[in-house]
Amino acid sequence: MIGTTRRRARLFDPESGKSVILSLDHGASDGMIPGIEKIQEMLGAVGSSRAQGVVLNKGLARSWGGNVDQRVGLVIQLSGGTKHGLPTYNKSLVCSVPEALRAGADAVCVHVNLGNDLEDRMLGDLGVVTDEAHQLGLPVMAVIYARGGQIVNELDPALIGHSIRLGGELGADLVAVPFSGESESFGRAARSCPVPVLVTGGPRKASLDIVLDDISQALEAGASGVCVGRNIFQHPDPIAALAKVTERVHGAK
Repeated sequence: MIGTTRRRARLFDPESGKSVILSLDHGASDGMIPGIEKIQEMLGAVGSSRAQGVVLNKGLARSWGGNVDQRVGLVIQLSGGTKHGLPTYNKSLVCSVPEALRAGADAVCVHVNLGNDLEDRMLGDLGVVTDEAHQLGLPVMAVIYARGGQIVNELDPALIGHSIRLGGELGADLVAVPFSGESESFGRAARSCPVPVLVTGGPRKASLDIVLDDISQALEAGASGVCVGRNIFQHPDPIAALAKVTERVHGAK
Protein backbone atom coordinates (compact mmCIF):
# COMPACT_ATOMS: atom_id res chain seq x y z
CA MET A 1 0.00 0.00 0.00
CA ILE A 2 3.04 2.31 0.00
CA GLY A 3 2.45 3.34 -3.63
CA THR A 4 -1.20 4.05 -2.92
CA THR A 5 -0.54 6.24 0.11
CA ARG A 6 2.31 8.12 -1.59
CA ARG A 7 0.16 8.92 -4.64
CA ARG A 8 -2.77 9.96 -2.46
CA ALA A 9 -0.51 12.31 -0.50
CA ARG A 10 0.33 14.13 -3.75
CA LEU A 11 -3.34 15.09 -4.04
CA PHE A 12 -3.03 17.24 -0.90
CA ASP A 13 -1.28 20.56 -0.46
CA PRO A 14 1.72 20.07 1.87
CA GLU A 15 1.07 23.35 3.68
CA SER A 16 -2.71 23.40 4.14
CA GLY A 17 -3.14 19.62 4.18
CA LYS A 18 -6.24 20.12 2.01
CA SER A 19 -7.12 19.16 -1.55
CA VAL A 20 -8.76 20.90 -4.49
CA ILE A 21 -9.69 18.53 -7.30
CA LEU A 22 -11.17 20.01 -10.45
CA SER A 23 -13.82 17.70 -11.90
CA LEU A 24 -14.03 17.92 -15.69
CA ASP A 25 -15.70 14.59 -16.53
CA HIS A 26 -19.25 15.89 -17.13
CA GLY A 27 -19.23 15.70 -20.92
CA ALA A 28 -19.93 11.97 -21.00
CA SER A 29 -23.01 12.20 -18.80
CA ASP A 30 -24.40 15.60 -19.75
CA GLY A 31 -23.16 16.25 -23.28
CA MET A 32 -22.69 19.80 -24.58
CA ILE A 33 -23.65 21.65 -21.40
CA PRO A 34 -22.68 25.32 -21.02
CA GLY A 35 -18.99 25.74 -20.28
CA ILE A 36 -17.94 22.34 -21.60
CA GLU A 37 -16.05 24.01 -24.45
CA LYS A 38 -13.75 25.61 -21.84
CA ILE A 39 -12.31 22.27 -20.73
CA GLN A 40 -9.14 22.45 -22.81
CA GLU A 41 -8.50 26.00 -21.60
CA MET A 42 -8.96 24.86 -18.02
CA LEU A 43 -6.47 22.02 -18.45
CA GLY A 44 -3.85 24.44 -19.69
CA ALA A 45 -4.40 26.76 -16.73
CA VAL A 46 -4.74 24.27 -13.89
CA GLY A 47 -0.96 23.95 -13.49
CA SER A 48 -0.64 27.61 -12.49
CA SER A 49 -3.49 27.29 -10.00
CA ARG A 50 -3.26 25.81 -6.52
CA ALA A 51 -5.37 22.78 -7.46
CA GLN A 52 -3.95 19.34 -6.68
CA GLY A 53 -5.85 17.20 -9.17
CA VAL A 54 -8.16 17.04 -12.17
CA VAL A 55 -10.75 14.38 -13.02
CA LEU A 56 -11.08 13.35 -16.68
CA ASN A 57 -12.69 10.55 -18.63
CA LYS A 58 -10.24 8.30 -20.44
CA GLY A 59 -10.71 9.85 -23.89
CA LEU A 60 -9.83 13.35 -22.76
CA ALA A 61 -7.01 11.96 -20.64
CA ARG A 62 -5.45 10.34 -23.71
CA SER A 63 -6.02 13.34 -26.01
CA TRP A 64 -5.45 16.28 -23.68
CA GLY A 65 -3.85 14.81 -20.56
CA GLY A 66 -0.46 15.91 -21.84
CA ASN A 67 -1.61 19.53 -21.35
CA VAL A 68 -1.95 18.97 -17.61
CA ASP A 69 1.04 20.14 -15.59
CA GLN A 70 3.01 17.25 -14.09
CA ARG A 71 2.50 18.72 -10.62
CA VAL A 72 -1.27 18.18 -10.94
CA GLY A 73 -2.59 14.69 -10.29
CA LEU A 74 -4.58 13.05 -13.09
CA VAL A 75 -7.63 11.21 -11.74
CA ILE A 76 -9.34 9.10 -14.40
CA GLN A 77 -13.06 8.45 -14.06
CA LEU A 78 -13.87 4.77 -14.55
CA SER A 79 -17.67 5.08 -14.36
CA GLY A 80 -20.00 6.24 -17.09
CA GLY A 81 -23.67 6.80 -17.86
CA THR A 82 -25.77 9.45 -19.60
CA LYS A 83 -28.68 11.60 -18.51
CA HIS A 84 -30.74 10.03 -21.31
CA GLY A 85 -30.52 6.48 -19.98
CA LEU A 86 -33.09 4.76 -17.83
CA PRO A 87 -32.63 4.93 -14.98
CA THR A 88 -30.65 8.16 -15.10
CA TYR A 89 -28.71 7.22 -11.95
CA ASN A 90 -27.15 4.14 -13.56
CA LYS A 91 -23.34 4.11 -13.68
CA SER A 92 -21.30 1.34 -15.29
CA LEU A 93 -17.58 0.74 -15.53
CA VAL A 94 -16.39 2.04 -18.91
CA CYS A 95 -12.66 2.03 -18.21
CA SER A 96 -10.45 -0.57 -16.53
CA VAL A 97 -7.74 0.19 -14.01
CA PRO A 98 -4.92 -0.95 -16.37
CA GLU A 99 -6.37 1.23 -19.15
CA ALA A 100 -6.43 4.22 -16.80
CA LEU A 101 -2.84 3.55 -15.80
CA ARG A 102 -1.79 3.44 -19.46
CA ALA A 103 -3.51 6.80 -19.95
CA GLY A 104 -1.36 8.31 -17.21
CA ALA A 105 -3.60 8.05 -14.14
CA ASP A 106 -2.24 8.99 -10.74
CA ALA A 107 -5.54 7.86 -9.21
CA VAL A 108 -8.89 6.48 -10.37
CA CYS A 109 -12.46 7.42 -9.58
CA VAL A 110 -15.64 5.36 -9.24
CA HIS A 111 -19.15 6.84 -9.04
CA VAL A 112 -21.69 5.03 -6.85
CA ASN A 113 -25.35 5.97 -6.38
CA LEU A 114 -26.99 4.30 -3.40
CA GLY A 115 -30.66 3.81 -2.63
CA ASN A 116 -31.80 2.30 -5.93
CA ASP A 117 -32.26 -1.05 -7.66
CA LEU A 118 -28.78 -0.95 -9.22
CA GLU A 119 -26.95 -0.23 -5.99
CA ASP A 120 -25.61 -3.79 -5.68
CA ARG A 121 -23.91 -3.68 -9.07
CA MET A 122 -22.34 -0.26 -8.48
CA LEU A 123 -21.04 -1.41 -5.09
CA GLY A 124 -19.66 -4.52 -6.78
CA ASP A 125 -17.86 -2.29 -9.28
CA LEU A 126 -16.30 -0.32 -6.43
CA GLY A 127 -15.13 -3.54 -4.81
CA VAL A 128 -13.49 -4.81 -8.00
CA VAL A 129 -11.79 -1.48 -8.68
CA THR A 130 -10.34 -1.08 -5.19
CA ASP A 131 -8.79 -4.53 -5.42
CA GLU A 132 -7.30 -4.00 -8.89
CA ALA A 133 -6.15 -0.42 -8.23
CA HIS A 134 -4.44 -1.26 -4.94
CA GLN A 135 -2.54 -4.09 -6.58
CA LEU A 136 -1.07 -1.45 -8.92
CA GLY A 137 -0.51 1.16 -6.21
CA LEU A 138 -3.25 3.53 -7.41
CA PRO A 139 -5.55 5.33 -4.96
CA VAL A 140 -9.32 5.17 -5.51
CA MET A 141 -11.67 8.10 -5.05
CA ALA A 142 -15.27 7.00 -4.50
CA VAL A 143 -17.84 9.64 -5.44
CA ILE A 144 -21.01 8.60 -3.63
CA TYR A 145 -24.49 10.07 -3.90
CA ALA A 146 -27.83 9.02 -2.44
CA ARG A 147 -29.81 8.96 -5.67
CA GLY A 148 -32.59 6.77 -6.97
CA GLY A 149 -36.04 5.37 -6.39
CA GLN A 150 -35.65 4.95 -2.63
CA ILE A 151 -34.33 8.49 -2.07
CA VAL A 152 -36.56 11.43 -1.16
CA ASN A 153 -33.91 13.99 -0.19
CA GLU A 154 -30.41 13.54 -1.63
CA LEU A 155 -28.99 15.92 0.99
CA ASP A 156 -30.53 14.15 3.98
CA PRO A 157 -27.74 14.34 6.61
CA ALA A 158 -28.25 10.69 7.54
CA LEU A 159 -27.77 9.64 3.90
CA ILE A 160 -24.68 11.82 3.50
CA GLY A 161 -23.25 10.28 6.66
CA HIS A 162 -24.01 6.80 5.34
CA SER A 163 -22.33 7.65 2.02
CA ILE A 164 -19.17 8.76 3.83
CA ARG A 165 -19.15 5.64 5.97
CA LEU A 166 -19.80 3.40 2.96
CA GLY A 167 -16.75 4.69 1.09
CA GLY A 168 -14.50 4.16 4.08
CA GLU A 169 -15.90 0.72 4.84
CA LEU A 170 -15.45 -0.52 1.25
CA GLY A 171 -11.82 0.47 0.89
CA ALA A 172 -11.76 3.77 -0.99
CA ASP A 173 -8.75 6.02 -0.39
CA LEU A 174 -10.79 9.22 -0.78
CA VAL A 175 -14.54 9.73 -0.44
CA ALA A 176 -16.33 12.58 -2.20
CA VAL A 177 -19.91 13.41 -1.21
CA PRO A 178 -22.23 16.43 -1.28
CA PHE A 179 -22.26 18.65 1.79
CA SER A 180 -25.51 18.17 3.68
CA GLY A 181 -25.43 21.65 5.21
CA GLU A 182 -25.72 20.06 8.66
CA SER A 183 -22.27 20.46 10.19
CA GLU A 184 -22.62 18.31 13.29
CA SER A 185 -23.64 15.07 11.56
CA PHE A 186 -21.26 15.67 8.65
CA GLY A 187 -18.36 16.25 11.03
CA ARG A 188 -19.17 13.13 13.04
CA ALA A 189 -19.12 11.01 9.89
CA ALA A 190 -15.98 12.66 8.49
CA ARG A 191 -14.05 12.30 11.75
CA SER A 192 -14.90 8.62 12.03
CA CYS A 193 -14.03 7.86 8.40
CA PRO A 194 -10.62 6.17 7.97
CA VAL A 195 -9.85 8.18 4.81
CA PRO A 196 -10.12 11.86 3.80
CA VAL A 197 -13.55 13.20 2.85
CA LEU A 198 -14.01 15.77 0.07
CA VAL A 199 -17.20 17.68 -0.73
CA THR A 200 -18.55 17.86 -4.26
CA GLY A 201 -19.86 21.04 -5.85
CA GLY A 202 -23.04 19.67 -7.41
CA PRO A 203 -25.17 21.64 -9.90
CA ARG A 204 -24.18 25.22 -10.60
CA LYS A 205 -25.30 27.53 -7.80
CA ALA A 206 -26.80 30.99 -8.26
CA SER A 207 -23.50 32.60 -7.31
CA LEU A 208 -19.95 31.58 -6.52
CA ASP A 209 -20.33 33.15 -3.07
CA ILE A 210 -22.85 30.44 -2.17
CA VAL A 211 -20.34 27.79 -3.22
CA LEU A 212 -17.58 29.42 -1.19
CA ASP A 213 -19.79 29.64 1.90
CA ASP A 214 -20.66 25.93 1.58
CA ILE A 215 -16.96 25.10 1.24
CA SER A 216 -16.13 27.06 4.40
CA GLN A 217 -18.84 25.27 6.37
CA ALA A 218 -17.72 21.87 5.10
CA LEU A 219 -14.08 22.53 5.95
CA GLU A 220 -15.00 23.69 9.44
CA ALA A 221 -17.07 20.52 9.84
CA GLY A 222 -14.12 18.30 8.95
CA ALA A 223 -13.90 18.00 5.16
CA SER A 224 -10.38 17.61 3.76
CA GLY A 225 -11.07 19.54 0.59
CA VAL A 226 -13.32 19.76 -2.45
CA CYS A 227 -14.00 18.10 -5.78
CA VAL A 228 -15.74 20.80 -7.85
CA GLY A 229 -16.61 21.05 -11.53
CA ARG A 230 -19.68 22.87 -12.84
CA ASN A 231 -19.42 25.74 -10.39
CA ILE A 232 -16.00 26.47 -11.86
CA PHE A 233 -16.08 25.64 -15.57
CA GLN A 234 -19.60 27.07 -16.02
CA HIS A 235 -18.59 30.34 -14.35
CA PRO A 236 -18.16 33.33 -16.72
CA ASP A 237 -14.50 33.47 -15.64
CA PRO A 238 -13.55 29.89 -14.71
CA ILE A 239 -9.88 30.68 -14.04
CA ALA A 240 -10.85 33.36 -11.51
CA ALA A 241 -13.45 31.04 -9.98
CA LEU A 242 -10.84 28.31 -9.53
CA ALA A 243 -8.51 30.81 -7.88
CA LYS A 244 -11.22 31.81 -5.39
CA VAL A 245 -12.03 28.19 -4.57
CA THR A 246 -8.38 27.30 -3.99
CA GLU A 247 -7.91 30.36 -1.80
CA ARG A 248 -10.94 29.41 0.28
CA VAL A 249 -9.60 25.87 0.75
CA HIS A 250 -5.89 26.58 1.22
CA GLY A 251 -6.02 30.12 2.56
CA ALA A 252 -4.50 33.28 1.11
CA LYS A 253 -0.94 32.98 -0.15
